[in-house]
Amino acid sequence: MVSILQEHKDIEIYLFLLYNLFMKDFIKKNREIIMYLIIGVLTTLVSLGSYYLITLRLLNSNVPLELAVANIVSWICAVTFAYFTNRIFVFKSKNKNKFKEASKFYLSRIFTLLLDILIMFLMVNLLNINDRISKIVVQIIVTIGNYIISKFFVFKSK
Repeated sequence: MVSILQEHKDIEIYLFLLYNLFMKDFIKKNREIIMYLIIGVLTTLVSLGSYYLITLRLLNSNVPLELAVANIVSWICAVTFAYFTNRIFVFKSKNKNKFKEASKFYLSRIFTLLLDILIMFLMVNLLNINDRISKIVVQIIVTIGNYIISKFFVFKSK
């Protein structure tokens, strides 16, 4: 029993040393990107959660207009959540003009939404690539685009 406890303690020490030697510097150097990805996952949950809530309680997803409204409302919820969390936790913006900053953020997300639609159309309808594979590729492109636009256009430091 003592041997097992000692091995467990040794593993903890090794993990602690590994973290302090390698991971701590990696996390420190890549904090912004790591936080951006975490916020991205949470934003996706907000988008899906709001969409499911709306379509389960308020709107019928089998009616095209109601489906579109549900998509638009879930997009607005997700982008609003993304703006505030990116502002506070990712880019730590100190910009006093929040309206201008938020406007830039929403415009940039509209741009990448249109880019998403265009690339999906090209890949699925013109190149006949599976829509699920296309969506994964497009999400990677859009995520990278959103990060670059946010970093250098929306939340750029003076």
